[in-house]
Amino acid sequence: MTLLAGFTACEVEDKNPIVEVGDKPVLVSPEEGTSYVLDPANPTNPAITVVWNHAKYSISTEVNYDVEIALAGTEFAAPISLQTTNARQISLSNEQFNAKVLEAGLIPFTAGSLDIRVKASLGTSNVMEVISNDITINITPFTTDLPKLWLPGSYQTDSGYGSDWTHSTAPNLAASAYGKTDFEGFVYFATTEVSPSDGFKFTNQSDWNGGIFGDDGTFSGVITSPGDNIGVTPGYYYIKANTKPTTSDNPNGLSYSLTPTIWAITGSATPNGWPDPAPDHDMTYNPTTKKWEITIALSAGEFKFRANNGWSLNLGADNDGDDSMDFGGPNLTVSTPGTYTVILDLSNPRKYTYSIQ
Repeated sequence: MTLLAGFTACEVEDKNPIVEVGDKPVLVSPEEGTSYVLDPANPTNPAITVVWNHAKYSISTEVNYDVEIALAGTEFAAPISLQTTNARQISLSNEQFNAKVLEAGLIPFTAGSLDIRVKASLGTSNVMEVISNDITINITPFTTDLPKLWLPGSYQTDSGYGSDWTHSTAPNLAASAYGKTDFEGFVYFATTEVSPSDGFKFTNQSDWNGGIFGDDGTFSGVITSPGDNIGVTPGYYYIKANTKPTTSDNPNGLSYSLTPTIWAITGSATPNGWPDPAPDHDMTYNPTTKKWEITIALSAGEFKFRANNGWSLNLGADNDGDDSMDFGGPNLTVSTPGTYTVILDLSNPRKYTYSIQ
């Protein structure tokens, strides 16, 4: 039996109450072995409700509850708090529960097991703590973050990406989906980086402790691990890389490509109209903002962005609802004639956006 004398956090008339622990909280729901598949398509929908019987103390006072999870079988060596409350239940949405589950260490899109328990305590100092039974549940979490490749290299300082060979400020490429290795993105190189000590490497995490990829020594677009530094001449490049061997569902494996690009605006809304033979209106890259810009008189009509005066790389409207302009997407429109500043932002891989002001 646990006793507490002089407990002042409770509102009782006795100046020196003796507080005694009665029953511990007992989990009522969910049941042992319950499985959850969290749904990224409905982030605000309810995912889990945890219910327990009240802990009992010898005086009438408000009880604090902290619902915790931890990797199954670890005896709560590294517990994660789901929520604190004075009630006897909590509810979390798909988005809320998913964040906690990932923090606890489960892998996205892979079923894993967690233990769950409730801790009861009193007062602002959480004294007289008692712990419920624990149960094991199974969860399949998700992630909306795309896998990334980092490009640390000797070009970073001159190109506006922080200090050379520094992961924390290095630009990224992004894959098309979780579990995919078809990375792409745009990177600016201000200076020539072609000596053996120059260039960059690809890494699959934001330090040197993961996979490191470079050229296989032939400089023909083949990567290996760790490989040689990849050198470039100045320019703004569309970079693609694939870090897994070629399979039926992963074409172009163990490869990379560097395509220099100069971006422009073209279309019926521009002074020159659609190209061929009329020239595009070239934009200017701003290395401080990492965006392409142009101030131009536009009429009511349509336009698109394209690179290198050709259609092999062109960007139009978001046609698939992923908040990114699409390669080869629908034409963009101007409804009111006027002089506009048009900005193209390719700095966030696979989240390509524009603004027109």
